[in-house]
Amino acid sequence: MSVITASTTRRRAALGQLQYWLAVVFVLGWTGVICGGLAFQFGAWEYPCPLCVVQRMFMALAALGAATIVREGMNGAIEATDYAAGWGLTVVGCVAGGFASWRQTMLHILPGDPGYGDPLLGLHLYVWALILFVAAIATIGVVLSFSHRTAAASISATPQRIIGMIALWFLGIVLAINLIAIFALEGFHWFLPDDPNRYQIFYDLQILG
Repeated sequence: MSVITASTTRRRAALGQLQYWLAVVFVLGWTGVICGGLAFQFGAWEYPCPLCVVQRMFMALAALGAATIVREGMNGAIEATDYAAGWGLTVVGCVAGGFASWRQTMLHILPGDPGYGDPLLGLHLYVWALILFVAAIATIGVVLSFSHRTAAASISATPQRIIGMIALWFLGIVLAINLIAIFALEGFHWFLPDDPNRYQIFYDLQILG
């Protein structure tokens, strides 16, 4: 009986780490997707349109929702309310981002429309964004269905907290770079053009100079 109890306890402890690790994956994953957009922006010189920027913002929101779970885990303990708040914020980001990417997809749905920007593996970035947003919502739905088995109340010091810290720093650095990149693209203006073709900040500085 004690052997069965010990085995069950270990199995529950292992399952209890899944939501924390999934939150880490969400932070790293959405941050990586934003990095992909930045790579297109700086590597292929494809300037993001306003809808592209909106999608990045909601990707960041989705990552920040998962980041709240990771941050609580780094303190050593996670309450059920922390999981609910973190995943809820992530779902809000994914639903809103999914609508933005769907909207951009519909703008280029007609036959013969070349779309905005170059495709990646046959699909444009906003179509990939729509797929990822929908997949993320479905994943969170499955996770919450088994939340009573996969929610950890405590997180051990290593390696979970170390990897969590790396994920949070990675997210913070990428968000800062993205903020600077968008500011450079928009310059000292309230609105970003529908089809931007230059980093407006440099032209604004020339005028001010």
